Amino acid sequence: MRIEDMTLISIDDHVVEPPDMFEGHLPEELKDAAPKCIKDEKGIDNWVFQGASMGPMGLNAVVSWPAEEWGMDPAGYAEMRPGAYDIHSRVRDMDRNGILASMCFPTFAGFSAGFFQKAPDKDLAFRMLQAYNDWHVDEWCAAYPGRMIPIGIAPVWNQEQMVSEIHRLSAKGVRAVTMPELPHLQGVPSYHDMDYWGPVFQACSDTGTVMCLHIGAGLGALRLTPGAPIDNMIILATQVSVLAAQDLLWGPAMRTFPDLKIAWSEAGIGWIPFYLDRSDRHYTNQRWLRRDFGGSLPSEVFKAHSLACYVTDPAALKNRHEIGIETIAWECDYPHSDSIFPNAPEFVLNEMNNAGVSDDEINMITWQNSARFFGWDPFKHISKSDATVGALRATATDVDVTIRPRAEWKKMYEAAH
Repeated sequence: MRIEDMTLISIDDHVVEPPDMFEGHLPEELKDAAPKCIKDEKGIDNWVFQGASMGPMGLNAVVSWPAEEWGMDPAGYAEMRPGAYDIHSRVRDMDRNGILASMCFPTFAGFSAGFFQKAPDKDLAFRMLQAYNDWHVDEWCAAYPGRMIPIGIAPVWNQEQMVSEIHRLSAKGVRAVTMPELPHLQGVPSYHDMDYWGPVFQACSDTGTVMCLHIGAGLGALRLTPGAPIDNMIILATQVSVLAAQDLLWGPAMRTFPDLKIAWSEAGIGWIPFYLDRSDRHYTNQRWLRRDFGGSLPSEVFKAHSLACYVTDPAALKNRHEIGIETIAWECDYPHSDSIFPNAPEFVLNEMNNAGVSDDEINMITWQNSARFFGWDPFKHISKSDATVGALRATATDVDVTIRPRAEWKKMYEAAH
């Protein structure tokens, strides 16, 4: 495999929503009630809605900052690389990084719509959530056909509205919705409750909609040691995926809904071989529990339902066949602190070569598995020859990838505005 011949789809990136995102997506009578991006007395940009306030922190958009300036402190739009929030700049950055297509998870709205759930007026919150989805699909994704794979957010606090929004999004061509890892942490029934989640799982199955469970949504499950550094939270965030997998594999979801599809977004893949071995051993050994997996092993059921997504996982790639080569998908995580920019192709190919991954397997991991799982045709709008790393980079030789301090980005932004 040559770098210039690779095709890359990143199945997990992020958008820092632009301040004007609700304009044009609400009727006149609701515009004043929409979430507003307000700069506070310290110059920090915050989204405000019905008493709730949320703004991006430093780790949300560190691309092109010196590593020593990364942190949890709030960040303003003026400090960010424009690709974090501007679709035109984002696509140029994707070209420079050799990435054909991207799926962008929300920032202020939360991976499982937690920002809207906090609003006291839930009917209004649902209407704003729909406007958010319309912006994402009709503006962010539609600006460059073939470059963005749309993903919606869902009102997890209301089963009927969840079902209706999944169907509404499906009619708009959306085949992914971001959901909580552990919904009981958000004050709604757990994934074991089929009275609540059964119709949602059915709606996803009927429409081919993938449930994306992004790490971070279930951090509340970690009762970390008092005084532990932030390293504990960042490193252990992926381990929450095991708890979510247990609820969905050993609960009714995967065993009752054969067409249900789940993407383990940014969860890494190293935990999967041990978890599946442990599940199979438990199933064959603890027969007194009489669990029914329909004649299959738990590992087989998990693989049939899952897409396992990773940014970098060198040791696990050596165990790719135990995980399931059809199950693994790569992601870039732009513009977060784990993101690989602007040298993703070099990084990915080096990691693959070190693990002995064949060319056919590289293609499966870097684009084919994602395209199949989400029912997305990568070459509908862009020819295969124009979708390679080499072809994309040839159009972006002028993209500046200089590392600049946050203060310098701010000066450039103020000069341009």
